[in-house]
Amino acid sequence: MSPGVDPDRVLAGDRVAISRAISIVENDAPGAQLLLDGLFRKTGRAYRLGITGPPGAGKSTITSRLARYYRTQGRTVGILAVDPTSPFTGGALLGDRVRMGEVELDAGVFIRSMASRGSLGGLSRKATEAADILDAAGKDVILLETVGVGQSELDIARAADTTVVVLVPESGDSIQAMKAGLMEIADFFVLNKADRAGADQAVTGLQMILGFRASGAWSPAVLKTVASTGEGIVEVAQEVEAHRRYLEESGGLLHRRRLRLEDRIAGLVEDAVREQLWNAESRELLHRRAGEALGGGVTPYGAAGELVTLFRRDHRS
Repeated sequence: MSPGVDPDRVLAGDRVAISRAISIVENDAPGAQLLLDGLFRKTGRAYRLGITGPPGAGKSTITSRLARYYRTQGRTVGILAVDPTSPFTGGALLGDRVRMGEVELDAGVFIRSMASRGSLGGLSRKATEAADILDAAGKDVILLETVGVGQSELDIARAADTTVVVLVPESGDSIQAMKAGLMEIADFFVLNKADRAGADQAVTGLQMILGFRASGAWSPAVLKTVASTGEGIVEVAQEVEAHRRYLEESGGLLHRRRLRLEDRIAGLVEDAVREQLWNAESRELLHRRAGEALGGGVTPYGAAGELVTLFRRDHRS
């Protein structure tokens, strides 16, 4: 089935074609899988940087400033901002295009907002697939921005080569970070709005918490920024490059990307099996057995086993 967009135009970096391709993938339109399959062999060159943290930490401003910095280095940038609550229209980044005003009109920057579609980690598989499109289109750096929503943050860590967690000095952020699992997935931390009172104490607190983590070859740093003025952004970009060099020299980059592909393949298999499993017959059996389970006639485990047996019967080679 035709993917509905010319892949060659995507590969050439045509902005309209890129936008159309992401829409096709995001909406599961006919030809989406064919499109992604055709583009996959052109991926792997872009470096993927995940930026996450609690709401109000200034992630959008940091993202904008980093994009601007990379452009001064002659690198092209793709930005994917993932809203954990609702879909976007019109390409608004976390509901506010003003935050991207500095780079929005730059031909070397492509900005797209997406919905998490229920993903607890704040990053949907569709966003990862959109990153593949931007990668194939020749972007040098892809910034994946998502809100840490207090659930599993593994989505962003698995989708990115380097993950940055953004916090602010206010009391409780360090504890919130620990509860949300952010401490475990960060390759380094950025304490934004560092011109506020308590910034130095917050840095010290984070460093103390990090001291309890198992030591390794890479030790996450805590950097201070005032993103509204651009202070500290160069240092953030330099830390990203330092982490990239570490991953490349240690073999960690290939390892992370292999795990990312394992997750992708497993997810595709699970989706395919789920689609085949829930046909009219199995749904009717599910409805009947649920009613019987209410009366104690069967247990959920027995009903599940029966459904698996039905699936195997229907798909026995």
